[in-house]
Amino acid sequence: MTKIKICGITDIAHASAAAEARVDFIGIVLSPSRRQLSPEKARHIILTFKRIIPSPKERPAVVGVFANEPPERVNELVDFCGLDWVQLSGEEDLDYCNKIKRPIIKTLHVKADQPLKEILPRLEKFLDIYRSRGYLCHLDSSAEGAYGGTGQTFDWGVAQELAKVHSFLLAGGLTPENVGRAVEVVQPWGVDVSSGVETQGLKDINKIATFIRAVKTAEKPRRLGRLFSLWRKRG
Repeated sequence: MTKIKICGITDIAHASAAAEARVDFIGIVLSPSRRQLSPEKARHIILTFKRIIPSPKERPAVVGVFANEPPERVNELVDFCGLDWVQLSGEEDLDYCNKIKRPIIKTLHVKADQPLKEILPRLEKFLDIYRSRGYLCHLDSSAEGAYGGTGQTFDWGVAQELAKVHSFLLAGGLTPENVGRAVEVVQPWGVDVSSGVETQGLKDINKIATFIRAVKTAEKPRRLGRLFSLWRKRG
């Protein structure tokens, strides 16, 4: 099953809608961004969300998204807000990651105009190192002055090659219209969306639902293929 993360949540209604649609992660941005929340607002949303859905097994994990913040500040906000995971979207290295006291999603930004033969070895090395330390990785498009949520795609051929060996969340320009194709082509461990499920800069419950349906529809041929392969092996 392809995991789904809805990022840039800014109110409890959209967090609840994502939970009802059975996503795996919701993201709350706590570093500079147009979707950034104050620690107080993030705490209010998260605590309310966890009161509404008290069982950790029944609700999505809450991910705090940071970029180049001091690790001590990240850990402080982990406790204050009640975060389940931390996503690091800046230039944080392994030493930095080791200081964080929650499971980590580490973002690697992929340049759209870089040739496959040049970029692939660097990405493979990155994924090998971070996955060996137990960190979940996240591939997103690279954009000047931004660490995510730009709505820009990168070459899915790069991600397709990496997905043959590595597990990661695919992000960058995904929408309800193209995510099904992304799942079919790349076959990632998971997908992550923010601006692609917004209308006029705000999360759109209908787009969230449509995005999730598109992911699950694209998965059906894969599941049937696996079942057929198992049947043939038994035969």
